[in-house]
Amino acid sequence: MRIGISVRGRRSKDFWRDHASRQALFLAVALARLPGVRAVLLIDVGDECRLPRDADAAAPDLRIVTQQQAPQELDVIIELAPGLDGEWLDLMRSRGCKVIGWASGSTRESDASRAVSGRATRAGRCDEVWLLPKDELTLPLMRMRYRCPVRVVPFLWSPMFVERRIAALARRGVRYGYRVAREASEPRWRVAVFEPDLPAVHEPGIPMLACEHAYRTKHDALSALHVLDAATMKMPAKHPGLAASFDLVRESRTTFHGPHDLVAFVGKYADAVFAHEQDDGDAYGYLDVLYGGYPLIHNSPWLLDAGYYYPGADAQEGARVLLAAWHCHDATFEAYQARSREVFHAIDPFNDANLAAYAHALSSLGVTPHAP
Repeated sequence: MRIGISVRGRRSKDFWRDHASRQALFLAVALARLPGVRAVLLIDVGDECRLPRDADAAAPDLRIVTQQQAPQELDVIIELAPGLDGEWLDLMRSRGCKVIGWASGSTRESDASRAVSGRATRAGRCDEVWLLPKDELTLPLMRMRYRCPVRVVPFLWSPMFVERRIAALARRGVRYGYRVAREASEPRWRVAVFEPDLPAVHEPGIPMLACEHAYRTKHDALSALHVLDAATMKMPAKHPGLAASFDLVRESRTTFHGPHDLVAFVGKYADAVFAHEQDDGDAYGYLDVLYGGYPLIHNSPWLLDAGYYYPGADAQEGARVLLAAWHCHDATFEAYQARSREVFHAIDPFNDANLAAYAHALSSLGVTPHAP
């Protein structure tokens, strides 16, 4: 069986901020392990047709081609990054190739975007649609939209890429990884808030409110607050009734930043990360933070057993959890790491259960592979 996965090729560090690119690579290395899969290649829907050096080094056997360069003998096409030509997909399907649509990111956000823009997903484009577990509740909606079978497949992540990023930073003198037993002269935490600039899904105000409440409760706990991806919050004056009243802002302990490479930023400037989300629960950044051993204060139910969890949008509870983590993280660091390792194992692309799930999904398509 030959499989093609659409991806938006890119050479820059922005690759690390693009979930679809990382999903494509994790999926590709997993599918390449399955018996009966002869080849997996990436089909670029961008304009660079290259991958970052770290991606090439971590997965050297992966080949990326343009749509025009893609072989005609593909048995399965997984449209993970949107942009494949519809007529080409129709032609490939007429030759017996099965097309799988991948629904990733925030389903509610994509629904709202289509409603506003007037764009609709063309029914009949796919033979099957794959969803991540976080979107399982949208199964009926997806079946109505695509008019084809819809299947939930495992979410995948591996440290293979973040490890290379860490090594590259180390060569530049940047150390990524939580340091236990911080210097007594500076026991306070520098907290980073990273939130994509997607106001329909994310609420940067919740982490800021929680950190402010924690700071008012225990001044000795926080020394700085860094709000990343805060394109609309560069100036606190835009929020005169909220941010301008924060002690963290008035005392010049808060800095608003634009987009950043999370691993590099945390390695340089943060001791802990506070996150809040409503729907986009597959954030690779969370896992990169956990891999570094940093305290991750979050409200993601799928990570209930890892990091430090607070429910919903309860900023006051988030503040309490942040302070509890500040008190206990060093003393319980080994147990914290052990819980993270259990999560990593469950989503490992080479986990036997995950490989079996994808093998079953492919076999259920009824594909008749092209002859060698």
